[in-house]
Amino acid sequence: MCGIIGYIGKQNALPILLSGLKRLEYRGYDSYGVCMFNNGEEPFLYKKVGKISEAQELSHLTIQGHVGQAHTRWATTGLVTDENAHPHFDCKKEIFVVHNGIIENYQALKERLIRGGHRFTSETDTEVIPHLIEHFFKQDIESAVRKALRLLKGTYGLLIMSKKDPEKLIAARRSSPLVVSLGDEEGFVASDPSALLSYSNRMVFLGDGEVATVTRGKVSITDLASNPIEKEVVELGWSVEEAEKGGYPHFLLKEIMEQPESMKNALRGRLMLQEGMAKLGGLEEMEKKLRDVEKVHILACGTASYAAKVGEYMLEEYAGIPCEADIGSEFRYRKPIIDKKTLFVFVSQSGETADTLAALAEVKEKGGLTLGIVNVVGSALAREVDAGIYTHAGPEVAVASTKAFTAQLAVLALLTLFLGRQRQLSLVMGSRIAKELSHISELIERVLENASQVQEIAQAYQDFSKFWLIGRKYNYPIALEGALKLKEATRLHAEGTAGGELKHGSLAVIDEDFPTIAIAPSDSVYEKTRANIQEIKVRKGPVIAIATEGNEEIKSFVNHVIYIPKTLEMLTPILSVIPLQLFAYYSGVLRGCDVDRPANIAKTVTVE
Repeated sequence: MCGIIGYIGKQNALPILLSGLKRLEYRGYDSYGVCMFNNGEEPFLYKKVGKISEAQELSHLTIQGHVGQAHTRWATTGLVTDENAHPHFDCKKEIFVVHNGIIENYQALKERLIRGGHRFTSETDTEVIPHLIEHFFKQDIESAVRKALRLLKGTYGLLIMSKKDPEKLIAARRSSPLVVSLGDEEGFVASDPSALLSYSNRMVFLGDGEVATVTRGKVSITDLASNPIEKEVVELGWSVEEAEKGGYPHFLLKEIMEQPESMKNALRGRLMLQEGMAKLGGLEEMEKKLRDVEKVHILACGTASYAAKVGEYMLEEYAGIPCEADIGSEFRYRKPIIDKKTLFVFVSQSGETADTLAALAEVKEKGGLTLGIVNVVGSALAREVDAGIYTHAGPEVAVASTKAFTAQLAVLALLTLFLGRQRQLSLVMGSRIAKELSHISELIERVLENASQVQEIAQAYQDFSKFWLIGRKYNYPIALEGALKLKEATRLHAEGTAGGELKHGSLAVIDEDFPTIAIAPSDSVYEKTRANIQEIKVRKGPVIAIATEGNEEIKSFVNHVIYIPKTLEMLTPILSVIPLQLFAYYSGVLRGCDVDRPANIAKTVTVE
């Protein structure tokens, strides 16, 4: 949530800052602000509630500034007001700060600073930071920043400018992402690489407890004790074009349609068809440890948690390992049992999800074996796990995750293949899974060819205000994910449940005004799902079915059918979720919703 962009160099900072903010809009925000320095003149400061696109006065400004920072805020502490927008500043308006995260002890710090004579102008937790830096400032801005940071409890991604030392940007991180990129006599800082791809694809990702001083074309990084840190420069394989809409009306539709390619990227070079195995380079060094694993625990949040649930079914059925999927926001409060025989798998698109990272920290502190499944190279999760597998889905801009989700499912299938072949999974079955995965992108293309049919069905149901989704076994998590997509894209009430649970209470709400989407592929539980559909039809509930090609009989007892190709049961979720994504997208567009940036939520949840 929130977005940060900073620039120092030869060019006018304002267009760069505004362009960066627009690329970060997908993270969700309610206000924004800009601050710039220029050759000793008074700092330019602009803060406003609303959308950047509405800032007509900014686009007409001729002000020049070669050092600047900008921010999009998603309100946490303090109301949505101009005063609470970032950047925030000290008493003398010499130190300016933008901040992602939450300072948990800000109230105590604020009271202490007020007693010391400091004057506050906002309700935010962030404002204590520039005042603390002002309190500690003597001659060295970096030293003052480090002293201030040692007093902060909570999470932060910070970008700091000082009028007393205007040729520097200071960046600091704790559990909130920041990346630095350098050009020819210029430097950039952002909370997300997508804001910088127009200028460079060479990134330095800050780690927790690190402070970066960025000048024109240079960066130096230390820890809070001033010890220098050498950092790897990561070259991202993303292009600027990949972060644009590519002719589609919305990022969400573009990313749904990109899934054949993102699936190929997730699987490329990882399938050993003859051997019936998966080649996962990130696991090679810990292969022996993985042979000793007796249980797998998968942790994730939101959409990724539903991928984790599918992974639970895969690993237990085909790898023969007891598996539990859990949500990161609850795990750390359970007093979990962590032992050397359990593999903890963390799944995240961004690699910066606060609750997932907190669960990772809990496991690491107790000595657990950790594996990450993540999309963003160089992210916190990628750096902190013992081993990792990248999903290679490419940049995902729409808040509602689509291609990253199916890539996670593919990687969990690869992990199942890898661990299964270490154990009881036969060569024949392993080869079958690998072969089916090698064709899965072609099957996705066939599903997407039915997009116009899904659009017509969405039109037929546009007057309904609530939906139920059911699935069983591998497709139970897909019912949950489909309901989430509908909520995100349409703001309607949607609920997913296991088909077998209908008779335990849920049928009480089913009637002619409450449609159900039933995920009913021809799998081991098809007859059970068929019975669930009949229970709904008896109560006059309209039903849209997602069924396997060739199943003609289902047409006789449902209102609409969307067909998907036949594949292995464990891989049906990769196909069955795509009609749900399309249905959510078209339903949102029909209702006039902002399908790329749903209200009240953000792409990367970097606060607990």
